[in-house]
Amino acid sequence: MSDETPLLVTRQGGVVRAVLNRPARRNALNGALSAALDALLSELKGDRAARVLVLSGAGGHFCAGLDLGEVGGETGTPEQRMAAQLERNRSIGARFAAIAALPQVVIASVQGSAFAGGLGFVCAADIAFASGDARFAAPEARRGLVAAQILPWIVRRTGRSQAARMVLQGHVLDAAEAGRIGLVHQVAADAAALDALVEATVADVLQGAPGALAETKGMLAALGSAVPEGYAEAGAQSFARCAASGEADEGIAAFKARRAPAWLADQSS
Repeated sequence: MSDETPLLVTRQGGVVRAVLNRPARRNALNGALSAALDALLSELKGDRAARVLVLSGAGGHFCAGLDLGEVGGETGTPEQRMAAQLERNRSIGARFAAIAALPQVVIASVQGSAFAGGLGFVCAADIAFASGDARFAAPEARRGLVAAQILPWIVRRTGRSQAARMVLQGHVLDAAEAGRIGLVHQVAADAAALDALVEATVADVLQGAPGALAETKGMLAALGSAVPEGYAEAGAQSFARCAASGEADEGIAAFKARRAPAWLADQSS
């Protein structure tokens, strides 16, 4: 698969498959991929013939999160940088909410990296499966950023205590640990077993009546929003403040250069 088309969408009957297709960047989200995702979600919102959406990634990875090339290095005044980050983070939060609100049953099929925003997709999906090589992390704080928009979705999936550990420690979880804490519903041994698990689950879902499934998703939503009122905007403001700070500049530069950020040196002096 090439990077020419950032999102590969196919449809067979009522099953829509969307493959994040930036394998050279571990399917990190840039403007083109984000726009393609938003267009698909908008289309599916009113599509009653589509019954299942399977979300996966090309090249052995799910999604490494936001492409940091689009976070650091913006030009302009501090106010302009802040405005750009606010708009980007608002869109990210709206994207997770749109996935959760779809009338279709959304299944995340995870191989390799599911970091940051990629982790948000996993948790916003209705059902999540992983292969044994999958890895999960919320490393934003290590980059000088804040896991603002993914946090409510991690909390919804794992509970507040496990979510707190993930976003504060920023460590990488293997597939077995992700299964243990409920981040994914089931772990398959390898890619072939993962595909088989996804297909079996799709077949199960299709046994349900279309209207009844949509109504059931509506009732799940009626139990309460994953995102408290006012949180999304507060999260966007928080992310923008961090993204426009010197910490984010240093954290992203250190990540790209594969070196320790300056704050680690400050702690050891």
